Amino acid sequence: MDLKRISPFFTASPQLSPADVGAAASLGFRAIVNNRPDGEGDDQPKSEEIEAAARAHGLDYRHIPVVGGQISDADIAAFQTAMEEVTGPVLAFCRTGTRSTTLWALSEARHMSADALIKAAGEAGYDLSGLRARLESRLAARTGAGASETPAAPERKFDVVVVGGGAAGISAAASLLNRRPSANIAIVEPREDHFYQPGWTLVGGGVFDRKDTRRPMAELMPEKATWIRAAASGFDPEHRAVILEDGTRLSYDVLIAAPGIKLDIDQIDGLRASLGHNGVTSNYLFDLAPYTWDLVQATRSGTALFTQPPMPIKCAGAPQKAMYLSCDAWRRKGVLSGIDVQFHNAGPVLFGVPDYVPALMEYVERYGIDLNFGSKLVAVDADSRTAVFEQAGEDGPVRVERSFDMIHVTPPQTAPDFVRNSPLANEAGWIDVSPETLQHVKYGNVFALGDACSAPNAKTAAAVRAQAPVVAENVARVLDGKAARAVYNGYGSCPLTVERGKIVLAEFGYGGKLLPTFPDWLVDGRKPTRVAWFLKEKMLPGIYFDAMLQGKEWLMNVDFLDHDPTPRDAPEACGEQAKAGKAA
Repeated sequence: MDLKRISPFFTASPQLSPADVGAAASLGFRAIVNNRPDGEGDDQPKSEEIEAAARAHGLDYRHIPVVGGQISDADIAAFQTAMEEVTGPVLAFCRTGTRSTTLWALSEARHMSADALIKAAGEAGYDLSGLRARLESRLAARTGAGASETPAAPERKFDVVVVGGGAAGISAAASLLNRRPSANIAIVEPREDHFYQPGWTLVGGGVFDRKDTRRPMAELMPEKATWIRAAASGFDPEHRAVILEDGTRLSYDVLIAAPGIKLDIDQIDGLRASLGHNGVTSNYLFDLAPYTWDLVQATRSGTALFTQPPMPIKCAGAPQKAMYLSCDAWRRKGVLSGIDVQFHNAGPVLFGVPDYVPALMEYVERYGIDLNFGSKLVAVDADSRTAVFEQAGEDGPVRVERSFDMIHVTPPQTAPDFVRNSPLANEAGWIDVSPETLQHVKYGNVFALGDACSAPNAKTAAAVRAQAPVVAENVARVLDGKAARAVYNGYGSCPLTVERGKIVLAEFGYGGKLLPTFPDWLVDGRKPTRVAWFLKEKMLPGIYFDAMLQGKEWLMNVDFLDHDPTPRDAPEACGEQAKAGKAA
């Protein structure tokens, strides 16, 4: 737990787990307040789970869900009522603790000055200076000074605001700063840790240690950028602003949106409650990748299921990577023949680029894997060790139940909620960009890259490595009042770990065009090679942390449009919006 004591009565915290509740009780807390809506994050326990843990430890519990950036007077009133009814000390939490601290400050503003509230929050690590006007307004209303109860949200101004401190956001910011060292850039990111997610497949295969895939966010943030340690909750592109969870608005000349993707765990009935025990695992979660390897080592017979949901997902090859590494481990132990391995893929093919399928099919046959296409996981029950799949039938979809000894689940994935509900999203919920320039189709001073953008490429870290310099170049041009001309060719890479020591290195762009980095005599990506394994195990982590996140664009040449941009290529006023922002 990361507890932030605000007052003798009130402490704020980032997301709590049910296990944290017992520790909170031992520290003397008497009540838990949950200010986070259910389903907001990948690894977020449901409110009912936290409540059950609280009741079990004799703690009072209140769920007052608040949408970031939209704290209303009714939310404040509900929080005040809860504070009056419970017996303290109180521990409140949300994603980062910011919303809980904001609610506390706005409720206490009835009788405390804005200076005192901002100071108390600041000493705990929460910057509420952007709330000053609203805090003063509430105190003034209480004392009859007549100020407006909810004045316009305050703004902070930057040349460029980057939403997301993952691979895409940091890489794009670093590349831009290499081009424009004097640019005033803010990166909005609430997490304290940064994860090398491509390494989790190897954690689940017993090759990497989980701790080596995590680094403090502070070590990776570009030194010249301002780190805003808060979560974004909305976009207001008409007014060139990003809205934070406490209501603060960040004004920009150009926006780079890189908020990542949401693991929609609750699309599968029972999955959230099943993950992490009785054989249910997923390499898509940092905490569970080691459990995958534990299960592989413990399994010597029975049924092992591996699933892949409907596209798009990040790293489309990861579901079968987990399967191949598991099968190879069982083969080496001599137990593979006693294990029924099934791959349930909601899609119609093994891999979307046909050139790589023959090599993969050789391993499917070698390992005796039962392929099930058009088979979508819809429910999991860890207690009974059963999984339910929806498959096509003559009279429509039918449900088929399968028992398992272990199951590796790839959760369905969507754009984050605040993206899907924003003006930047297309009908499918992704940030609507030109697949070439990665510029928004409507707002010319908005760019997006990474998993949340609509470009029809593979959602991989390798894709980000190619997208970042394109976005950086185009943002620099727009800041200068010029049209975006740099082009992204759809490059992505998926190192398919077919066995320990060999990889099929798939590299391709839009339309499935092969885009190999190395000559065939060194690495023929259509065949399993040890050179590709060496690249994945020994070189890529260093390239990721020490080059890509530092804005070093190794082997990434930026191409440019060979024609004048049309309105589709360059949305109206693409450069004028940025220049108007600077003039303002």
